[in-house]
Amino acid sequence: MKLLEIVFLAVGGLGGVFLRYGMTKSQLVLGALPVNVLIVNVVGSFILGAFAILSQQWSLDQKYAMLVAIGFCGGLTTMSSFALESSNLIDTKQYSLVAINVIANVGLSLGAIFGGRALTSVILGELR
Repeated sequence: MKLLEIVFLAVGGLGGVFLRYGMTKSQLVLGALPVNVLIVNVVGSFILGAFAILSQQWSLDQKYAMLVAIGFCGGLTTMSSFALESSNLIDTKQYSLVAINVIANVGLSLGAIFGGRALTSVILGELR
């Protein structure tokens, strides 16, 4: 790995981590379901979907994938926090909320990837 790639990875990761911290420091709860992690996972997935199209259309250098896809989106989204929140809900026997949490995180994150790709493709198509 080249030094420039390491810098891009570190800068992207740092940006994602700070944004995640800012978005999750105050607990947001919808009913009894914590939604902070859901929000960062969906936002990060949308950004990643949009970036996937941009990087293809603009033939971006791999260092930008290090910055945005691996660094920023990797630092922003969080599987471990999602798993911890789900296990905490299991510990308190809130099984319906576990199901909602899992379906929402996985389903909405997948939907956000597709949404980011679709929206970016439409925007790029209109710019031509």
